[in-house]
Amino acid sequence: MMWLPIVLGLVVSQRLGELWLAHGNTKRLVAEGAVEIGAGHYPLFVILHAAWLSALAILTPWTESPNPWLLAIYVVLQFGRVWVIATLGRFWTTRIITLAGAPLVRSGPFRVIRHPNYWVASLEIAILPLVFGQVWIAVVFTALNAMLIAWRVRLEDRALADRA
Repeated sequence: MMWLPIVLGLVVSQRLGELWLAHGNTKRLVAEGAVEIGAGHYPLFVILHAAWLSALAILTPWTESPNPWLLAIYVVLQFGRVWVIATLGRFWTTRIITLAGAPLVRSGPFRVIRHPNYWVASLEIAILPLVFGQVWIAVVFTALNAMLIAWRVRLEDRALADRA
């Protein structure tokens, strides 16, 4: 069985669905007076994620068998992703959108860890290539993602500082 196109198809479908949800949430929040912080870095995340999935699709033999343990870890991470999205609800976006006066979410995974969505996404970027034996893709994209996340967390923390 060719697992790579199935797995990548599911991941791409999930990400496109999330972009649709995030776009709707962003439009609603902006209509309520929210503002976007650090819009300039957002395209870099889009490029990074598209390049990560493209590298996997292009450089991995489509007949490569997945490591079942690592694939299971990746699947478990999806529950973390859903938990974050469900906890943030209408405030979940893929951008830094802040609504003055809105309370910070401190329930769900936010009780345990700061920026849980970034942790989940970072682990996904590291683990999915390893599922198919692509160590160098995992290393390169994990490093690039870490740089972008460090930049984004600084921007986000600054944007939310007055509500901390």
